[in-house]
Amino acid sequence: MITLLSKIFIKNNTGYNKPEVRTAYGLLCSLVGIFLNILLFAGKYAAGIISSSVAITADAFNNLSDSASSFITLLGFKLAEQKPHADHPFGHGRYEYISGLIVSFLILLMGFEVGRSSVQKIIDPQETELTFLTVIILLVSVGIKFYMFFYNSSIGKKIDSSSMKATAYDSFGDMASTGVVLIASVISHFTAVNIDGWCGLLVAAFIVFSGIKSAIETINPLLGQPPSPEFVEQIESIVFSHPEIIGIHDLVVHDYGTGRRMVSLHGELPGYMNVMEMHDIIDCIEAELYAQLGCEAVIHMDPIDVDNPQLTDMSAYLNDILSDLYTGLSHHDLRMVPGNTHTNVIFDIIVPYGCKLSQQKITAEVRTKISEKYGENYFCVIRLESSYV
Repeated sequence: MITLLSKIFIKNNTGYNKPEVRTAYGLLCSLVGIFLNILLFAGKYAAGIISSSVAITADAFNNLSDSASSFITLLGFKLAEQKPHADHPFGHGRYEYISGLIVSFLILLMGFEVGRSSVQKIIDPQETELTFLTVIILLVSVGIKFYMFFYNSSIGKKIDSSSMKATAYDSFGDMASTGVVLIASVISHFTAVNIDGWCGLLVAAFIVFSGIKSAIETINPLLGQPPSPEFVEQIESIVFSHPEIIGIHDLVVHDYGTGRRMVSLHGELPGYMNVMEMHDIIDCIEAELYAQLGCEAVIHMDPIDVDNPQLTDMSAYLNDILSDLYTGLSHHDLRMVPGNTHTNVIFDIIVPYGCKLSQQKITAEVRTKISEKYGENYFCVIRLESSYV
């Protein structure tokens, strides 16, 4: 259904990285979600009243909260498509994350409420009744929720939307919880063992789990999570498509919402090149990053002395020192400044998160090794930094 509707209502429906196409898909999926969840609420609520089952009724109100969640997601997409202005020059893409966070809180609130009602039903159990109509409604509900999980997950990956991915997880949890309710109703009907309240409690646990997972999905980009490995690979592919680029480092990505990313990096080029040629290459790369990935890029030129055999030898030796010290340590911006009494060896070391070695241990070990091989008149000037990818 989503595929058919997208062909009818969305122009250029395969341009997933374009902001207007992302917004159109977000609005379409949210509207379909609202419609289906209200339909499920009406059917399950009727089934819950007929069967006197708190678990089915709880599941019905869970679907009602999902329709409210879809509305908030829709509102988030609409707010996120606003153009940048003087007060918000980086755009409004993070509204999508904020809407997802609000949805997460609503899911958690509903989960705790369902849990409270279920505990009351455990303390004061009431007889439930299973009808053929109830079974049909619950089976149809499982099928619809599976479809909602499928299309939210699929479209969420295509347009890289954390709020839609969270909605997909929520739909999967709803599908599982409805299945539990159906099993409980069948058991209660054929064995006279009333586990309705306990199953309602299990449904509440599913809802709370979905809320927590959804919150994590939306809080991480707001706090500043690293870019995905796929996005980093795309950047590297574009940069290294220019044969003059020797290497890159200090890559930083600021995420203001999909399609609203600011990228900065250092591009290494041979030092013998003309500065105007290097500048032209950098300009071309920045333009390609914008055209292909939709991100604003600022690239710093790093000229590298590729014709200095001593510098090449020292770089290889540094790699050996760092790999022996701790897996993941690396260096860049290596240069030597000779003087009358000593030579400064200047470089940066990237320390991965989780490294157990202290900064003092790393710098002391590197300085000792360099002095042992090249002499005591080689002074290391070291800057330690962390990676942002």
